[in-house]
Amino acid sequence: MRKTILFMIAIAMLLAACSSQPSTQSPLATTAEMQTAPAQASEPTSAQPSPTTVAATTEAPSVATLPPITEQSTPLQPAGAGLVVYKIVPGESQLQYEANETFLNENNRFNTAVGVTPQVEGEIRIDQAAPQNSSIGTITADISQFKSDSGRRDNAIRQRFLESSIYPTVTFVPTSIEGLPETYQEGQEIPIKISGDLTIRDVTKPVTFDAVVKITSNQLTGQATTSILMSDFGFGPISIAGILNTEDQVKVTLTFVARP
Repeated sequence: MRKTILFMIAIAMLLAACSSQPSTQSPLATTAEMQTAPAQASEPTSAQPSPTTVAATTEAPSVATLPPITEQSTPLQPAGAGLVVYKIVPGESQLQYEANETFLNENNRFNTAVGVTPQVEGEIRIDQAAPQNSSIGTITADISQFKSDSGRRDNAIRQRFLESSIYPTVTFVPTSIEGLPETYQEGQEIPIKISGDLTIRDVTKPVTFDAVVKITSNQLTGQATTSILMSDFGFGPISIAGILNTEDQVKVTLTFVARP
């Protein structure tokens, strides 16, 4: 009887121990479930936009939403569309001086010395659409090439007086033109005044040329004259004792032919 009771107590204790053991599910399985749960929660619902919808919202705005085009954004016409540049042709153009002289050794014979150089260069810009906007660039001449009817005179001017062997280039820089018309017809002679700075040797003085210009057969021609004083530029009036004296005033004439 006692053995039976002991046997029953042992069975009861064994059952109690089995009922107190943990669940057979492993910790790894539990962790996997925890990781899977948030992923399932982050899946898009039907209310969220699809990737295609999101891309569409990042496209550039339509033309209607761009700022309106202003007049400033309209391309401007190129300036000087009717501008033609004429170049003075050396050899066909010339710079000339005229100086009055008196020969003391020839019973005070009066003479006008004339010297010419054909080495003239420069540009003239004609605005065909608006002639009043035309302009003249710097004009230069090689005065070391002055030739008159006397080689002796030419050498004296080149070496002693004008000193063009040292200062061979005379320069005229126009600063204003008066008398340009608003319209022009081919062959029409236009009288104008050209003011600017004339440099002879190392001296610069303002001068004004009276000129007449015209365009014929795609060629620009003209003549411009002025008077200067030799003393203003530091060489004269010329005096050679017992031989000759010159007047201080000299007439200067530019005759030019220019082509595009």
